[in-house]
Order: sequence, then structure tokens, then C-alpha cells
Amino acid sequence: MPAAAITAALLAVGAAVAVPSAAQATTYPTWADVQAAQANQAAKQAEVQTIQAALQADQADAAAKSQAALVASAQKNQAEAALAAADQTASNLDAQATAAAATAARAQERAGQLAANLYRDGAGNSVTTQLAASKDPNQLLYQLGTLSQLSSTWAGVMSDASVAANTAAALHEQAARAEAERSRLAGIAEQKSQAADAAVATANAAVATTQSHATTMYAQLATLQNVTAETARQYQIGVQVAAQVAAQQAAARRAAEQEAAARQRQQQQQQQQQQQQTSTTSSGGSSSSSGAPSTVGVTVNPAAAQAYAASAIGAYGWGSDQFTCLRQLWTQESGWRADALNVSSGAYGIPQALPASKMATAGADWRTNQNTQIDWGLAYIKDAYGSPCAAWAHEMSQNPHWY
Repeated sequence: MPAAAITAALLAVGAAVAVPSAAQATTYPTWADVQAAQANQAAKQAEVQTIQAALQADQADAAAKSQAALVASAQKNQAEAALAAADQTASNLDAQATAAAATAARAQERAGQLAANLYRDGAGNSVTTQLAASKDPNQLLYQLGTLSQLSSTWAGVMSDASVAANTAAALHEQAARAEAERSRLAGIAEQKSQAADAAVATANAAVATTQSHATTMYAQLATLQNVTAETARQYQIGVQVAAQVAAQQAAARRAAEQEAAARQRQQQQQQQQQQQQTSTTSSGGSSSSSGAPSTVGVTVNPAAAQAYAASAIGAYGWGSDQFTCLRQLWTQESGWRADALNVSSGAYGIPQALPASKMATAGADWRTNQNTQIDWGLAYIKDAYGSPCAAWAHEMSQNPHWY
């Protein structure tokens, strides 16, 4: 059903209600409550709001735990990268220290051989004895020259041996420090890995619970609103994303007003500093330069993601021309990777939602499910820009790019 038709059919149910705090236990309506509420319009409306509140409370809980899993997974990857670098450094220093020690040993061995040559000739006689007993002046000069050359060579070799030994000692010391650092980082990496695994397990359990409750509550809404469960789900996504967009636009207006006031103060004070412009958007910009993905347990399939998006845009009345724009937009933003994370801003997923937990309005499994991310992204584009081509035009008009 087109988005406009969904909105028209369900406009009477009103906007989403406030989410209960974490301290409040979520109250789940029963089917008996739903049947009793059908007796009159006021009771029906109250029951719809109760179900909406329960849905949003579950979404908020699962969103918080999924966000924690996302952060923990990023920290785990960073710790593992630091450990890998430390491993390489320690290995390199150890190899250099071993090579330097071998060089020092060879130099010392050669110095010893030269010292022996200085003391004895090939027949085992003392060189100094030969010099004292020599009666031939030419022979004496020759032997003196040979002794001088050997002495000079020996001194050079001893110097080389000393340098090599000092180098080897310094490298062994550096290697020991590098090994200690490697061990320290190995401990951190293990802690981060355990923390990430625990956070992911907690998030997965919360997502499963939320999805189980959501299935029942969307069916209850469908009964109360006389529509299908899928229509009820799409409407709830639309209502909540519209609220997000409205909040975002209000924040952008406040930021613009504050900036204008700051510029006015600058002019009044005749200051020349350039005011930095800030804005709040759903997107953190292209994640292509943000480094490796930083989450675990995510199925990444850009081709399947594009196929799903192509099948989903019809609900908004968009055709193939709009999908072309959408493909360009999300190729630039995330490469259609469900695990794309901009480490500098925190924008996440195929649509690069900022904060990432915004996507919980489309489903508790937003961290791992590319289809849920796309559902949220399409609803956001519809409310914020009207169409993918309008969002793409805005993206390309900004430097750096964002939408």
C-alpha cells in the first residue's frame, strides 16, 4: 500500500506516545484487553496508545543494548588491531636483535683471530721475537709494516664488534619492552573480546524478546485499526520517523539561530574569526573513509540489500528513476554495507543513521538486519526530503557530502 494511503487510513490513531522510563516495567496488553476495548471508540483509542507505549518501551530497551553491542564490537576491533601492530613490532625487534647479536659474535671472533695473528706467525713463533731476532733491515721493515697493518685492522674490528654488541643489547632491550607491551595489549584485547561477546549476546536476547512481543502487538493494533499487521507496522515506523525528522529539523533551526546570534556578536565586536557552522542530520556523511566495519554478527550482502530496497520503494510510489538516485546515495554513504560505521561520528548502517539507534523505530534488529535499516532509511528520506532523488541532490550540494 502506498505510504500516503497508509497515512490516510490510520491518521485517526494519532501520534506516537511517550516512551516509559527504564525504571517502569513494560505492561503488555492482552487479547482480552483488545476485545474489551473494541466496545467503544474512546476505549479503542486508549488501548492503541497503550500498545504503542509498550512497543516503544521495548524498542528503546533493545536499542540501548544494541548500541552498547555496537560500541563494544568497535572497541574489540580496535584492541585487536593494536595487538596485531604490537605483535609485528615485537617480532621485528626480536629478529633485529638476533641478527645484531650474530653480527657482534662474528666481529668478536674475527678480532680474536687477528689478535692471534699479531702474536704468532704461521710457524707458531712470536711476532715480537721475530722482530727482535731479525738481522735483515728489509725484512724488519716488512714485518713492522705487517704488524702495523694487523694492529690497525684489529682495532677497527674491535670497534665494529663493540658497536655491534651495543646495538644488539639495545635491540634486545627494545624487544623486551615490545614484548611486555604486546602482553599488555593481549590482555586488553581479551577483555574487549569478552565484553563484546557479552554485549552482543545481551543485545540479541533483547532483540528476540522485542520482536516476539512486537509480532503480537502489531496484530493487536491491526485488529483495533481494522488494517493488516504489516500496514500497522509500516504506519508505526512512519509516525516515529516523522517525529525524529521533526526533532532533527527543530535542532537544526536552533543551531542556525544560535549561529546567527554568534555572527551578530562577532560583527558587533568586530572580530575576524570565522564561525564554524554546525548542523544535526540523520547522516554522518560517507563512511567509505572511516576504516574497517566495527560490529559483529552482521550479514553483509550489498546485492541483496539493493534488491530489497528496489522492492520496497513501490510502497512510497517511487519508480526506477528514484531507485537509481537511492543506489547512488547509499553507495556513496555506506557502499550498501549493513555494518558500515563512521568511527568519527558514529553514523551506522546502510543509510548512515546518526545516532544509529534511531533505526530501532523500524525494528529491534537494526544493528544486524539490513532490511530493517532500509525500512528506516526509506521512511527518513520520505519525511525529510520527499524522494531519493531530492535526498541525492542535497547530498551532492554539500561539501563534505551529507543528507
